Amino acid sequence: MLENYFFDFDKTLASSGKASLIATKQAFKLNNLDEPDDDQILDFMGIPADVSFLKMANRELSESDAKKLVDTYRNIYGKYEKENTHLYPGMRDVLEDLQQKGKNLFVVSSKSHDILKRNLDNLKITQYFKDFVGCDEVQHYKPAPDGILILLDRYNLNNKQSVMVGDARYDLQMGKSASVKTCGAAWDAFSVDSLKNEHPDYLLFHVAELKNIE
Repeated sequence: MLENYFFDFDKTLASSGKASLIATKQAFKLNNLDEPDDDQILDFMGIPADVSFLKMANRELSESDAKKLVDTYRNIYGKYEKENTHLYPGMRDVLEDLQQKGKNLFVVSSKSHDILKRNLDNLKITQYFKDFVGCDEVQHYKPAPDGILILLDRYNLNNKQSVMVGDARYDLQMGKSASVKTCGAAWDAFSVDSLKNEHPDYLLFHVAELKNIE
C-alpha cells in the first residue's frame, strides 16, 4: 500500500505554459548564444537550468557566463510565471483526496526551494505537502536520487511504500535510483515514449487516476 507520494512540479502538478520556453530563448539571446528550439528545451525540462543550459549552449561557458545566463533566465521567468502557471484540472481534488486518506505528500523539483515555494503558494496548494525539496538543497541533481533520499531519511519513510510521480524520464530514473516505485505522469509529458522506455510501475494519462494507484 502506497503511503508516500513524491511529485515533480512542472508538467506534473502544474503547467507553466510557455513561460520556460520564452524565458530560456530570451536569456540565450541576451547572452549572445544561439536560441535552443522548443523540443530541445522541453526535453531538458526536469533538469536544473544550471545543468541543462550548459548542455544547450552552442559554446563552452565560463563559470561567470553560466551564472549570468541562469540568472537572466530566472529574472525573465519570474515575470511570466504567475500568469502562465496553472494547476492541472482535477489536481486539487486528487491532493485533497490523498491528504484525507492520510498519505504523505512531497514535492521534489529542479526549481530552487524559494521559487518552488512561491509557485506552491501562488497556486494555493502548499498546505497539501508535508515538505518539499528544491535543487539548491541537494548535492546531486536529478536523475540522482538525493531529493527523495533526503525526505525518506528526514521522515523515516519506507521506500517500498513510496512512489515518485513525474512527467520526465529523469523523474523516473531518480525514483528507481532511490528504490521507490515510479509513476509516469503522461497527461502533459513531452515524450510519453521516453516514459514507457523507463518501464514505470504506473503510467497514467489522467490526473484522477492518481487516486487509484496502490
